[in-house]
Amino acid sequence: MPEESIRVRDNGQINVILRQQREVEVTGFNETEGEVESQKLFQDHQILMEMEEELEQFIGLKEMKKILKEIYAWVTINKQRQEVGLKTDGQMLHMLFKGNPGTGKTTMARLVGKMLFKMNVLSKGHFIEAERADLVGEYIGHTALKTRELIKKSQGGILFIDEAYSLGRGGEKDFGREAIDTIVKHVEDKQHDFIVILAGYSSEMQYFVRMNPGLASRFPIVVNFPDYTSEELLAISEKMLKDKQYKLSVNAKDIMYYHLKVICENGNKFQFSNARYVRNIIEKAIRSQSIRLLTYRNPDRNDLMTIRSIDLGI
Repeated sequence: MPEESIRVRDNGQINVILRQQREVEVTGFNETEGEVESQKLFQDHQILMEMEEELEQFIGLKEMKKILKEIYAWVTINKQRQEVGLKTDGQMLHMLFKGNPGTGKTTMARLVGKMLFKMNVLSKGHFIEAERADLVGEYIGHTALKTRELIKKSQGGILFIDEAYSLGRGGEKDFGREAIDTIVKHVEDKQHDFIVILAGYSSEMQYFVRMNPGLASRFPIVVNFPDYTSEELLAISEKMLKDKQYKLSVNAKDIMYYHLKVICENGNKFQFSNARYVRNIIEKAIRSQSIRLLTYRNPDRNDLMTIRSIDLGI
């Protein structure tokens, strides 16, 4: 059996390297033990390979990608420990997502459900998104009832609560605190039946956790979603266009990059919405391009695909 070593690349990908290969006879064909072991390793970690392939489609988000791979490794090794009679570790997987709008929090929350379903951590992997209005009732007892019903719908999947800090803003008599208390109780009692992800602005979420004892210990996985850089936002814009079979002209690309650089350096973080901002520019540019092309008698394929600087409107 060849010796295995595992290396983690700078981009977080896991490489398994096999040593001491030697030839063996397998059903009439010459193969190496390393090739046989590599095939077995691929089969054993096919979920990881599929997960990495999907994660590579997302620009940035290094911390979230790292967390997902850590969870995969923990689940896999726990199964192996169980098979040899060792104690297994039942960790809580409830999460706090902290970051500005448009940084990928909702997208990654959906992906968490999908990935954990594949790993058999979640029985359904479905995604329930909620906000304050979905949890807080109008009279005493109504909030706990609404929150319990939402938790029940989330069993086997993900309950994603955006702008979770709004639950703690109303003071001592606000029903939002009742929602928090109900959530805290159920994440403890049913910690292996579903996963709750609380999300919001970084500073507000830090204050929210400090003001609610018990949250920090019950939501041990904290993921920061930093603002995208101008280079990342340009790459996101190009990917959005490529997915729609459009492309930026050379001049439009330069103008887009300069605009994003200025916004990233000088923009108000509470007004700038990262990838959402880019998406809005792209959608407006496509509409503008359509108007421009109406003046063409017979636009060719390149005309129909190309977004020019005049279309950007920035």
